[in-house]
Amino acid sequence: MANMRSTPLNLPGLLLLEPEVHGDKRGHFLEAYNRRDLASLGIKEDFVQDNESLSRRGVLRGLHFQRLHPQAKLVRVLAGRIWDVCVDLRASSPSFGRWEGVELSSESHNCLYLPRGLAHGFLALSGEALVAYKCSDYYAPGDEAGIRWDDPSLGIAWPDLGRPLLLSDRDRSLPVFDPEGFR
Repeated sequence: MANMRSTPLNLPGLLLLEPEVHGDKRGHFLEAYNRRDLASLGIKEDFVQDNESLSRRGVLRGLHFQRLHPQAKLVRVLAGRIWDVCVDLRASSPSFGRWEGVELSSESHNCLYLPRGLAHGFLALSGEALVAYKCSDYYAPGDEAGIRWDDPSLGIAWPDLGRPLLLSDRDRSLPVFDPEGFR
């Protein structure tokens, strides 16, 4: 029996995962990653790289993807809260060009499985957010690409934090979504 519950979201293959948490007055214990449990949920990725990101409140990272080396990801928050967003870039998908957002937090212990073919980004909602994610392919610097976070054609409903968001110069200059570039 899997120690993790899976909830399908609106983009095909995108799953919200909730591990079984064992808690008492000392704290808690959970299995954050178990290959057999994930396989029983249909996730059979061979994750080859672990990444970690620390962001202050209001930092927005994304929307990123790799064209020739697309990565499936398993995203979880080790400390704090984020609004995590995925955009479906799979031309053959019924949800091509649509987005989905979900809050992930260290308090809920939930995580997100992203299949290959999605752009990914997140906004730090808490004072600090420590995010860890597994990737199914290695980072390929010459293959990285992205989509502008505030592209009006996507209409992503980012939470309003009451102040300007903090983005890298690279993320601020990403192009808008061009559906023809993915067909």
